[in-house]
Amino acid sequence: MMLRGRRIAFDYGEVRIGVAVSDPDSIVITPIQALINSSETLVLSISSLIAEYEPVAIVVGEPRHLSGAVSSKMESMQQFITLLRGITEIAIVTVDERLSTVSAASKLRSVGKDARASKSFIDSAAAAEILEAALNNERSKKSTDLKIGKNDE
Repeated sequence: MMLRGRRIAFDYGEVRIGVAVSDPDSIVITPIQALINSSETLVLSISSLIAEYEPVAIVVGEPRHLSGAVSSKMESMQQFITLLRGITEIAIVTVDERLSTVSAASKLRSVGKDARASKSFIDSAAAAEILEAALNNERSKKSTDLKIGKNDE
């Protein structure tokens, strides 16, 4: 059985960071306003989100190539996780984010939204895709690295 509580997901990008949050029962996932990746405001913005939503877990998309190989963006994503660990002790898990942005853009097109005009929303829709994958992993217990609790470090 899953631990009750919200989960928050981040789709890390050099310019914007997509954000999505689940409801306390992890049934509904809602994309929320993407964050501007500015060192001046990022810590405050993330701290505010954590205070507002009080998540039991944080999910971060892990950038990989279609082949499964680690992408060059992995180092930036690891630095982002280090930043998160400096803000909170909430468990942080990573989820393969391959095709999350493509899937999000496709879903937006299917409801008549122009992907190019909605870049900020696409980032948060991709975070919703990442969170959905994490919740599916947690429900099925297929992921051995998805444990809710304090960071092990």
